[in-house]
Amino acid sequence: MSKIILPTLESERLTLRPLTLDDYQAVFKWTGDPRVNKYMIYPLYKNVEEGKAWLETLYEDEKKLDYGFVLKSTGELIGSGGLYYHEDIDVWSVGYNLAYDYWHNGYTPEAIKRIIEYAQSKYDVHVIAGTFAIGNEGSRRVMEKLGMTFYEDTEYTKLDGSETFKAKTFHKVF
Repeated sequence: MSKIILPTLESERLTLRPLTLDDYQAVFKWTGDPRVNKYMIYPLYKNVEEGKAWLETLYEDEKKLDYGFVLKSTGELIGSGGLYYHEDIDVWSVGYNLAYDYWHNGYTPEAIKRIIEYAQSKYDVHVIAGTFAIGNEGSRRVMEKLGMTFYEDTEYTKLDGSETFKAKTFHKVF
């Protein structure tokens, strides 16, 4: 299967670009950080090789828009995220990670807003949704800044089964 080629996008402070295998060390800054990983669905990465394995799985589906968040001012890759289409329910879900040192600067909503704009220009986007663990106020604020509101109470379990979180799903209808 050939890889999907996503365009590079720009926001005020960020360049949003497809991730490459060369990004594995930067990716480990957040995937291997327990502070960032606390509420994530993926288990804490123990080494940079796990990041390489994840990077190899990207860009196989044109409706999984994964972008690296690069600071224009420094050229540093500080996080990643995007939108993922769920055909069975006609909903695009948001997902994101940001290196701890860059939290509370508005980078995530800035990046995701731009990715939503791109998705709307290319696809028929009706609904975006996101789920966050109760207690993860940072993700709640990101979703509110994206114009999302409460949809339902739910829960999710880490992919390795190690922990289950009570959660809330927010959504926005276009």
